[in-house]
Amino acid sequence: MLELNGLTKRFGNVTAVDNLTFTVQKGEIFGLLGENGAGKTTTLRMLATMLKPTSGTARLAGFDVVRSPEEVRRRVGFLFGGESGLYDRLTVYENIQYFGELNDMHPREIKKRIEELADIFDMKDFLNKRAGKLSKGMRQKASFARAIIHNPDVLLLDEPTSGLDVGAMREVQAFLKVQKEKGKTILFSSHTMSEVEKLCDRIAVIHKGSLVDMGSTDELLKKHGTQTLEDLFMGLVGGSK
Repeated sequence: MLELNGLTKRFGNVTAVDNLTFTVQKGEIFGLLGENGAGKTTTLRMLATMLKPTSGTARLAGFDVVRSPEEVRRRVGFLFGGESGLYDRLTVYENIQYFGELNDMHPREIKKRIEELADIFDMKDFLNKRAGKLSKGMRQKASFARAIIHNPDVLLLDEPTSGLDVGAMREVQAFLKVQKEKGKTILFSSHTMSEVEKLCDRIAVIHKGSLVDMGSTDELLKKHGTQTLEDLFMGLVGGSK
């Protein structure tokens, strides 16, 4: 489970995330919606212990992100849009293997897990290719596999299908649905409204770091009298300055 309680991040006089409070349950896919600069990535970075909150806190799988960052890292997989986290001189296999080793996985377990992920994401043809030679879509698949090699309890995903073709997007979406069925806690941001509607049990709309509204898509559409998620989003933040 994932709990945010008054989570806040300031950079000088700029408040990037302002007093966010919500809970994501085990076995739930929760979406963060917001325009560029709304605070989505900063929120995810704090949850991944890459940034320290200015105030407030959060707990992942029962561990506080400030007091127990190492325990949090063992239980979280994170993927950030625009950052592959791959070493260009290593092959895809070597990159994923390395991150498995960082998470104290046994070599046999790493090999089995890589074979499993290669099959899920159709990566067998480029497992032994250097990361620096990959297409954007291939890099995204490899990055995804790297993030989840250790089978984490919580997934933090920033634009997880960015750069993927339709077929690869469906592979990732199908994988996330399976992870939900296995009881994983999944928090992700996306600009693709159809993806959010298809995957998310609930969504939170944030604007300038603050929570605007939260609920299931059906609940929010009914509440605000809109027909589509795009109309809902524009109604909530489109006219804001």
